[in-house]
Amino acid sequence: MKLSRPVSWFLLAFGVWSWVVWTTFVKNLAKDASGLAFDNGSPTGYFWVHLSLAITSFILGTGVGVIGFRGLRAHARTSRP
Repeated sequence: MKLSRPVSWFLLAFGVWSWVVWTTFVKNLAKDASGLAFDNGSPTGYFWVHLSLAITSFILGTGVGVIGFRGLRAHARTSRP
């Protein structure tokens, strides 16, 4: 299967965006002072669920970004004279 160049760029951008968003979220989760993520210094269920979501999103974002990057690389190889 060959991806179009715009689709490849979209997938790569989605992968990068996923890392930016979830990295920020994990930083905010780690320093949460509202009591949702930590109860007397111990991680709560809220913390573990959201950390699991972040890890899953990192993995999926990486996979999608790699697919986009490989699509762009394939276009670069085929468009050379």
